[in-house]
Amino acid sequence: MPEPILQVRGLSAGYGAVRALHGVDLTVHPGTVHAVLGANGAGKTTLLRTVTGLERARAGSVLLRGEDVTRLPTERLARRGVAHVPEGGGVIAELTVEENLRLGALWRGRADRAAALREVCELFPPLAERLSRAAATLSGGERQMLAIGRALMGRPDVLLLDEPSLGLAPRVTARILALLRDLRARTGLTVVLVEQNARGALSIADHAFVLAQGAVAAEGSAAELLADDRVRHAYLGF
Repeated sequence: MPEPILQVRGLSAGYGAVRALHGVDLTVHPGTVHAVLGANGAGKTTLLRTVTGLERARAGSVLLRGEDVTRLPTERLARRGVAHVPEGGGVIAELTVEENLRLGALWRGRADRAAALREVCELFPPLAERLSRAAATLSGGERQMLAIGRALMGRPDVLLLDEPSLGLAPRVTARILALLRDLRARTGLTVVLVEQNARGALSIADHAFVLAQGAVAAEGSAAELLADDRVRHAYLGF
C-alpha cells in the first residue's frame, strides 16, 4: 500500500471551553474515498476545519505527505494541494458561475486557469452551459457542483467535502455522490467526505471513520462497517 497522503495524529480542537475533538487519529491513503460519519455534534466539521487551518489545533498534528502542516495557513495549504468545500458550499451568489470557478485558482497562471476551467466544464456539463449566469440562478444540486468545481480549479490532490448532500433531494444526492466516485476513478483524487447520509457515503467510500463525541468510535472498510450491526445501529442510524 502506498504511503499515506494525509495523517491526523492525536488531534484535539474546540471552541472556548468546549472541546470538539479528543485525540483523533486518521490515516488517508492516496486515490481513495474516506467517509467521516457520525451524528450532529460529533466533531466532523471541526475535524475538516482544523485539518485545513480554519480552526487552531489544541494538540496533535496534521501531516501531508509526511510533512507537518498543522500550523500552515489555509491559503498555503491550498497551494500544497488540499481543497476544502465547506458545509453549504460557500458559493458567491452575486458572481457568475465562471467568476466563482476562477476564484478557486487565483494563484495559478493564466494558461493553468484556462486549462483547469476546461477540465471542470468537462466534468460538470451543467456548469459549462451556465458560465455567464449568476450563481443565484442555479439549483441546489448545481450550486454544489459549482462549489466542488471551484475547489477542483486549484487541481488539488486531496478534496475535503463537508456535507455535500445537505438540503438536496435524494435523486440529486445520488448524482453528487456518483460524481465523486467517478471523479476519483478518472483523476485519482483523494476524497475525505463528511456526510450525514451514512448509507450513501458508504456506497462510494473505500474506508470510513465514525466520530462520536469528538473521538473515533469505529473505523474500517466501508464493507466492514456496513456489515457491523452494532456500529450501524449505535452510530449510523440504519
